[in-house]
Amino acid sequence: MKYDMKLWIESFMGSHQKKPLPILSFPCVSLLGVSVRELISDSELQAEGMKLVADRTNAAAAVSFMDLSVEAECFGATVVVSDDEVPNVRGRIINDVDEAKALEIPSIKSKRAPIYIDAIRKASKLITDRPVLAGMIGPFSLAARLLDVSEIMIDCYDDPDMVHIVLEKVTAFLIEYAKAYKAAGANGIVMAEPVSGLLSPSLEEEFSSPYVKKVIDAVQSDDFAVIYHNCGDNVPKMLDSILTTGAAAYHFGNAVDMERDIISQVPSDILVMGNIDPAGVLRMGTPEKVKAETLALLQRCSKYPNFLLSSGCDIPPMTPWENIDAFFAASSEFYKQQ
Repeated sequence: MKYDMKLWIESFMGSHQKKPLPILSFPCVSLLGVSVRELISDSELQAEGMKLVADRTNAAAAVSFMDLSVEAECFGATVVVSDDEVPNVRGRIINDVDEAKALEIPSIKSKRAPIYIDAIRKASKLITDRPVLAGMIGPFSLAARLLDVSEIMIDCYDDPDMVHIVLEKVTAFLIEYAKAYKAAGANGIVMAEPVSGLLSPSLEEEFSSPYVKKVIDAVQSDDFAVIYHNCGDNVPKMLDSILTTGAAAYHFGNAVDMERDIISQVPSDILVMGNIDPAGVLRMGTPEKVKAETLALLQRCSKYPNFLLSSGCDIPPMTPWENIDAFFAASSEFYKQQ
């Protein structure tokens, strides 16, 4: 279903009854009675899982699976899959500038990418009462999975040309991937760029934001929004650079103080989302702890008209639904009292 996403974003500004927008999809495995391994291999299950989550919650949008291994696998990376955890990438596939130059940009029809695109196509037909957002990785974070996360930090100093070669290629791929999601019916994407949050501000400004902006400039429109996500702890130091990407909204993790470090520093016309701890609170906490943490965050940040409650990152697959329910209940309780 088509939405004017600019109006959708603006609708949150200063609203007294806001619906939260957590990055919530993988916990559908318990609703479906399947494993993560089964889920990531089946577009029908993914679409059905998104629908079940939408039916159970009053989330502001339906968000698809933040599986940041999909794009790296298309480039040839080795992916480790388990029954109860989000897939991970292992090792590196690029070791020098010659291998970077030889790296081929894969088709969006390779590996599991078509499964995720097809899942959005199906989910957008099942879920018609709110926008449907696809999940995908950001350019630097994808390059880091091909060069190895620890090695790329050194490469940015020792071999920046190689890093830029890889970034140009992964950005070209991500643009086509985002376009495919758009064509499949997605109303936008949540682009995860967490590895850039480990960089210094000057390196982030060189190796991340310009490439993120290329993707956004290529796909964002009135009916397709890009939400930028970064859960790195260096985000406050690079916030000005991140905001130059021109994303429709920004999502930050629980490594930062949402009020002190982020929302008080961002212009009031830019929507900012976050940042309940998805692991320590939502996954490992109790419903009582979830409620207390959610209410505390809302009490601190709801006075900012451009704040929208969310999780700090992707909510883990095995998160208890009583905790997720407590998160939504606390949000509803808070806004009813306002």
